[in-house]
Amino acid sequence: MQTRRYDIDWLRVIAIGFLLIYHVAIPFQPWGVFIGFIQSPESIESLWVPMSLLSVWRIPLLFFVSGMGVYFSMRKRNWKKLLTERTKRILLPFIVGTILIVPLQIFLWQVYYNQDLKFQFHPAHLWFLGNIFSYVLLLAPLLFYMKRKQDTLKMKLAKLVDHPVKLLLWTIPFIGQSLLIDPEHYTMYALTFHGYVLGFIAFFLGYIFVYTGDVFWHTVNKWKWSFLIIGFVLYLVRLLYFDMESPVFLMSIETLIWIYALLGLGFKYLNFSNSYLSYLSEAAYPVYILHWIFIHLGSLVLFPMNLPPILKFIGLVIFTFGGSLITYHVLIRRVFLLRPLFGLKNSSKDQRISLTV
Repeated sequence: MQTRRYDIDWLRVIAIGFLLIYHVAIPFQPWGVFIGFIQSPESIESLWVPMSLLSVWRIPLLFFVSGMGVYFSMRKRNWKKLLTERTKRILLPFIVGTILIVPLQIFLWQVYYNQDLKFQFHPAHLWFLGNIFSYVLLLAPLLFYMKRKQDTLKMKLAKLVDHPVKLLLWTIPFIGQSLLIDPEHYTMYALTFHGYVLGFIAFFLGYIFVYTGDVFWHTVNKWKWSFLIIGFVLYLVRLLYFDMESPVFLMSIETLIWIYALLGLGFKYLNFSNSYLSYLSEAAYPVYILHWIFIHLGSLVLFPMNLPPILKFIGLVIFTFGGSLITYHVLIRRVFLLRPLFGLKNSSKDQRISLTV
């Protein structure tokens, strides 16, 4: 496992892309305003059928990928270097975003609804970064212990991922936390105890699965289509019999089944690099941080227009992706002082412009 795993990079980019589309769909739901989105005057509730397919795995997948990323970061770092690197890459953007980015989102929301303009601190969608950083702090002693004992622990853990039935056993902690916490909505991850614990488990399992080496990847690769079919069947059960909200134990199983399928498909078909991946893998992080601003800006522009709702949705998707990517391309990636604020490294190879230009 010494070579770069491009499939993991691709899955991270794809997951963030789906996250943006998912968030753009929320303003077109009748409850969007209650969780901080500017709500469209016309709803498109049918959008929630495909969006609900993503709901059980979109955030857990990002936690899995984050745990995998920590494994690769640890290969050439001690605990001091790892915490320094994670502080720069995660904690700094989290703090800057909470102070500067999210208050601007709230300001746009207040403008649309003609409310009193107040400066408010809130993590909003950046809660994910705060969770990730805390997981690194909490798990660092255990992860470095596992690194030291890899010669013996790797073989033992590999025996627990070498068969699809054994992979199903890893659903137990997901089911257990869901039954104990009993969340009102399983897919409400943001700023909830359920979301924090589920993310912690997913992050740690992501680390473990990469830690076991090729054994895990061969298993999910071999059984990827079976996992995909099972995941889709569980989704249909959730859609047709439970009105999108299956019992939490069933949704916990569905979460991990989808992730196994996606990891297997990624391993088989996405383990390659090209210029698009090089660009998007860096752009994904700033785009994630910025995208809610452009959802609000696009809502301010599009929602008053006399257009069919579906055209407003398509326009908001284009506006959100376009605005976020253009801001990254023109400004963030080129300005030396902005790059670290959005979790990007500075190097001598970067093409930058000075703030004085």
